Amino acid sequence: MSSFNQAVIEEFRANAGRVGGPFEGSELILLTTTGARSGKPHTVPLGFVQDGSGELLVVGSAAGADRHPAWYHNLLARPLVEVETGTEEYEAVAVPAEGARRDELFARVVGEAPGYGEYQERTGRVIPVVALQRTHEVPAAEGGVAGKLLEVHGWLRAQLALVREQARSGGPGSLGLQLRQHCLAFCHTLEFHHRSEGAGLFPYLEQQHPHMGGFFRRLDGEHQVIAKLQEELVRALDGPPGDGDAGFSERVERLSRELEAHLDSEEAQLLPVLRALGA
Repeated sequence: MSSFNQAVIEEFRANAGRVGGPFEGSELILLTTTGARSGKPHTVPLGFVQDGSGELLVVGSAAGADRHPAWYHNLLARPLVEVETGTEEYEAVAVPAEGARRDELFARVVGEAPGYGEYQERTGRVIPVVALQRTHEVPAAEGGVAGKLLEVHGWLRAQLALVREQARSGGPGSLGLQLRQHCLAFCHTLEFHHRSEGAGLFPYLEQQHPHMGGFFRRLDGEHQVIAKLQEELVRALDGPPGDGDAGFSERVERLSRELEAHLDSEEAQLLPVLRALGA
């Protein structure tokens, strides 16, 4: 990260989103992506425009350079991002606009910030416009590990419902980046959640309750089945447009059935234990 960007980020966070210098009077956000190669968080200050419905739009202008900025490549690989406005922080799925929709949004952006039009004139690439779609928030019903488990499960169920609705309307070729980004965000979060359970939560609980060893082995087996279904979805999403569309919705439906049954069983067995431990 450049020292200039770091200084802007520190000033932004210290002054509730207000910065001086060349950005005096400008509205900025901080966008944190996950490095496509490094896997590390990467934060950048960006200007934004609202799309009319309150959704924020950011533009991968890179000041008219001939390559997309690093943060854009990051969000294609890992669509789940963190947004800081100065007054709130929230999680979003980053969805680049496509085709006519991209042109419509870019015209809106240029109408409010003409400099982006000048950047487009400098380069032969099509400058991306990215919508930051706030994820469904699931309030914690209780505290501790039990509450966190319910919160994550609620998030997964909400995201899966959205992906299922989009998949029923077509396939990855018909909905393009909208479906791809939401599906990847869901799959990456589910993968991380299951890895965390397998490496931390389950071994800890088995130490406290050795008689539950068989149950945890069964959950590990279910994780493996679900992981294979996730891999099938990701391969279909990253394949050629239209390739494998016919069975894509069926894959999503199967994953939905497997995951819902898994989450229900996990909650029924784990929540009483976690509550009894006061965790």
